[in-house]
Amino acid sequence: MAVRGRHRRRQQSRFNRASLTVTAGGAGLALPLVAAGTADAASADTWAKVAACESSGDWSVNTGNGYYGGLQFKQSTWEAYGGSAYAGRADLATKDQQIAVAEKVLDGQGPGAWPACSQKAGLTRGGPAPVAPEAAPAPRPATSQAATPTTTPQSKAGTVEMYTVVRGDTLSQIADDQRVKGGWQRLYQANRAQVGADPDLIVPGQRLQLKPGDTATPQSRPAPKAKDWTGPEPTGKPAAEKAADTARAKAVAARKAAEAKKAEEAKKAEEAKKAEEGRKAAAAKKAEQAAAAKKAEAARKAEQAKKAAAPRTTLSSPVDAGPSTPYRASGASWSKGYHTGVDFPVPTGTSVKAAASGTVVSAGWGGSYGYQVVIKHADGKYSQYAHLSALTVRGGQSVQAGQRIARSGSTGNSTGPHLHFEVRTGPGFGSDIDPLAYLRGGGVKV
Repeated sequence: MAVRGRHRRRQQSRFNRASLTVTAGGAGLALPLVAAGTADAASADTWAKVAACESSGDWSVNTGNGYYGGLQFKQSTWEAYGGSAYAGRADLATKDQQIAVAEKVLDGQGPGAWPACSQKAGLTRGGPAPVAPEAAPAPRPATSQAATPTTTPQSKAGTVEMYTVVRGDTLSQIADDQRVKGGWQRLYQANRAQVGADPDLIVPGQRLQLKPGDTATPQSRPAPKAKDWTGPEPTGKPAAEKAADTARAKAVAARKAAEAKKAEEAKKAEEAKKAEEGRKAAAAKKAEQAAAAKKAEAARKAEQAKKAAAPRTTLSSPVDAGPSTPYRASGASWSKGYHTGVDFPVPTGTSVKAAASGTVVSAGWGGSYGYQVVIKHADGKYSQYAHLSALTVRGGQSVQAGQRIARSGSTGNSTGPHLHFEVRTGPGFGSDIDPLAYLRGGGVKV
């Protein structure tokens, strides 16, 4: 059974979220994902409070507003902090997997990544870390451009070098640039005590040891030896033998010229054949397209004739659900002393459609109504759709009856997800009429 909506005080907007560029000196670097807690972890209970504030504790929520899951991750943040190792989006991941990614965001950005709900839930850096779920190793990223690092010889023999990490570095990039044998894995093993348990976390200023024999230097090539004589070698052949050699050379040249000419003629013949085949294929395709267009036009005309013959309904129900709180229900919950519209109890994210064709008068925040859309219709009436979670139209836009204009929600003064629908004789509050009578007069069964 759908939850019946009631009005409540306006809540603070949750539409600001954090994102991060993943480099050395930021959060984790994009290397294989290691399932371990961070130094700035929070308890599972604290994360549950954040989720209760962000999404009413719905860890699979996707309202279409660009934020996903119980902690309302933006897609770029989810991917940047390794969430793709669990699922394509946060709402498709488990609760524990979302918390594991949130720990990395908390470590990189702090509680400010959830500006309002972190204060309400008491989210701070530090605290017991929840158990991280298992995840498949993430692919190593392509190397990125960074400031020029420095390597410092540590012995006169030059057998050991130290590398100083700069902003933008990854272990993979360092291993490739410094030609470390064994790649980033061997570089990490050689510096595990310095880097720590998570190879994703390297910071500017760290000094990494390049193991002996891990670097390769280009080998110098010896210069070619000079000849005392650069001209043709003397043959000592008699004139007759030289003449025979010249004749044979001319014959070979003539044969090669004939073969080249024959190959060129064969090439031209092949190109002409392919061109003819191309022309035939183009003609066949054109004929096929013409036949398809003729068929489509016939289908279109048939559909138009079918629509013309069918009985017309001028209005459309705003949602596919029955009403709950009726029009003119009395009570102190409403500023006018009675309910000026009718409520349809539907889950957050349900498609909301225009009741009739018209022009959008306003689309945006409406105070106690939360996010709302107001449409003026050709009969002079105005319809209002309130407590929305997402808008798909803008002011001045023309809409058709039944066209989706928004998604339902619980914004403004509301105690639960539902659609508040009003019909007015004017654009402002106080000129309301019975919305169900209006819909039924246009052929809507509700």
